[in-house]
Amino acid sequence: RLDICQRIMAEKVKARGGRIFNRAGDAALAEFTSPIEAVRAAVDIREGLAGEGEEFAKTILLRFGLHLADVLVSGDDLIGDGVNIAARIQQGADPGGIHLSQALFEQIRRNSPFAFDDLGEQRFKNISEPMRIYRLRGHMGSHLFLSAPSQPQTASHPVHPNSLAVLPFVSPGEDEDQRYFAEGLTEELILELARFRKLHLASRSASFSFSGKNADPSKITAALGVRYVLEGQVRRIGDRVRLSLELTNGETGHNVWADRMTREFSDLFDLLDEMTMRIAATLLGRVEADAIEEARKKRPENMNGYDFMLRGLDLHRVGGITYDNTRAAVGWFDKAIDEDPTYGPAYAWRICAASWLPEFDVSKERRYIERALELDPNNPEAQRIMGAVMMLEGNFEAAKYHHERAMFLSPSDAYILARCAAYYSFIGEPSRALELLAKAEDLDPLLPVWCIEERGIAHFSAGRFEKVLQAMNELPAQTSRSRLYQCAAEIALGLQEAAEVTMKKAVAVNPELTAAEFIKKETWRDPAVRERLRCDLIRAGLPQ
Repeated sequence: RLDICQRIMAEKVKARGGRIFNRAGDAALAEFTSPIEAVRAAVDIREGLAGEGEEFAKTILLRFGLHLADVLVSGDDLIGDGVNIAARIQQGADPGGIHLSQALFEQIRRNSPFAFDDLGEQRFKNISEPMRIYRLRGHMGSHLFLSAPSQPQTASHPVHPNSLAVLPFVSPGEDEDQRYFAEGLTEELILELARFRKLHLASRSASFSFSGKNADPSKITAALGVRYVLEGQVRRIGDRVRLSLELTNGETGHNVWADRMTREFSDLFDLLDEMTMRIAATLLGRVEADAIEEARKKRPENMNGYDFMLRGLDLHRVGGITYDNTRAAVGWFDKAIDEDPTYGPAYAWRICAASWLPEFDVSKERRYIERALELDPNNPEAQRIMGAVMMLEGNFEAAKYHHERAMFLSPSDAYILARCAAYYSFIGEPSRALELLAKAEDLDPLLPVWCIEERGIAHFSAGRFEKVLQAMNELPAQTSRSRLYQCAAEIALGLQEAAEVTMKKAVAVNPELTAAEFIKKETWRDPAVRERLRCDLIRAGLPQ
């Protein structure tokens, strides 16, 4: 059994770009160049052990300790204080548990597909200061409101002539307040530009994948499948905002234009208007730009409230990574609403953030999205969220209206199109779902990998179970949700043994999974589909 354990560890560590140094029985010391790949390797090992069978998995319960620090390679050994700290964290972990130091957690929190429990500060032998420790709880997964952070796919489509990537605006220094403001302003601009039907816009996830990389515009345009790149530097000094912009044709390397602007913070949306219209006029001409200007969303009346909303959005973008993170995001949205009760997006984002909480009750939270639409019925994200709420409540006709309204208001937003595709899968129209996913990918070849999962679910809706397996196996890292649909497809194909192995891997990462909890979130309109899915998952070994 130790040989099997060592083989699995060696395979999974190597697959994630790591290197094993010391081995002793079922223990190993490994080094990784990427923090998130270290976490993925630990998850892969746990899934691999589960795949060897229930008896084997119960016998071999590994403890994982992960830490980020400088180390030294000495021959075949790894030395340094960081090694000692990782060893102490490992010794304090639960059997089968994956524990992380705060240093490593902070590096992955913005792109982690996993959720964690904050265990607070702990003391370890021979370490003078207490350390905050996090325990991996399982896959964060995906729900109707938002998907967990995930890596983008690889571009594979020709470049559209009117195509643009808005890179995350940068701010001087390492001031956290400057960073969240710069990223928030970038997102506002992306949302505004997505309203233009003839503009092909790279999604937020694709653009933000280049954050901090200082890549050449020609390489960015090639990777994202776009022609133009907009870069910017923003700085907020007291009540004033300074912004420098540069629009580059990545194919030729020529600057299309560059500009510097300074505005009062209270005039931020005038600045956003000016940016939006200048970019649109440059790429599309004035006709559509002038038409869109008439349909602009309602502005906030209180800029302090808007600032609070940006702070909440900054936390919300990492989803339900920890309970405290989610509570903090909801708290900022509440402060934004208290400061400016007339600004609709704060209400919409509040229900979106609250949906990550285990105590979330859609019947109690629905009032927030209703208020958001009362204040701003032309907000496409609010329309999409209301569509998701209607699905949870079983009102599929109303859900259809809100999803279609969202797509009408933001026809070039690949994220909205891909999220709306889920609605058509759940109501039994997989062809429409696949059509929307294809259109989303055409708009943005670097959509996050959860779109592959949605494609698999569309095939599940159509009863094409072989294609379900094909889609789920394309995922670079499966989630518990993708594994459960793979299980159901394997049961439908008569692959009982394969389904049981897949289920063991799913439960190994999310041990609290039950059929009842999972089905509650999968809003299939046809009760027969829900019941068949529930029964098939139980047949594969998922607790009721």
